[in-house]
Amino acid sequence: MSNAPQEVSGHRILIADDNIANRELLEAFLSGFDCEIETSVDGQDTLDKIASFKPDLVLLDVMMPKLSGFEVCEQIKGDPATSSVMVLMVTALNELGDVERAVEAGTDDFLSKPVQKMALVKRVEIMLKLKGVNDELERLQQYIQAMEDSKRA
Repeated sequence: MSNAPQEVSGHRILIADDNIANRELLEAFLSGFDCEIETSVDGQDTLDKIASFKPDLVLLDVMMPKLSGFEVCEQIKGDPATSSVMVLMVTALNELGDVERAVEAGTDDFLSKPVQKMALVKRVEIMLKLKGVNDELERLQQYIQAMEDSKRA
C-alpha cells in the first residue's frame, strides 16, 4: 500500500520547525509523497518561504523564534494571497488552551508531538486532497463568473 495516492502528487509542502531533528523526521515521514518539500527555521523564514515557494500545505511548529506558529498562522490565513494554504500545526503543546489558540489563529488541523508517522501521513494525505478540491472549486467559481460576465457584456 502506497503512502501517497496519485491524487496528492505534485503538491508543495513547507516544514516549519526551528529544530533540525524535527524537520528531518517530518521530511523522512513524508518521503513517500510525490511532492516538493521545503523547510524553514523560524517564523519570519516561514513567511518568506511561503511567499517564494508557494506551498499547498505548511507543517507549522508553534514554538519558533522571531514569530510563533500562532502568529505565522494568523498572517497566512489573514492574507488573501495565502489564505487558501492549508496549515497543520505540529507541536509539543497539548493543553486545551493551545488547541483553542491554534483554531483561533486559523489552523486547519492540529497534531501533537511526538508525531506518529501513520497519523501524519493520513492527515497530510487528506489535507492535500482537500486542497485539490478547494482549488478546483475556486477554478469553477472563476469560470462561472467569467461566463456570467461575458453574457452581460
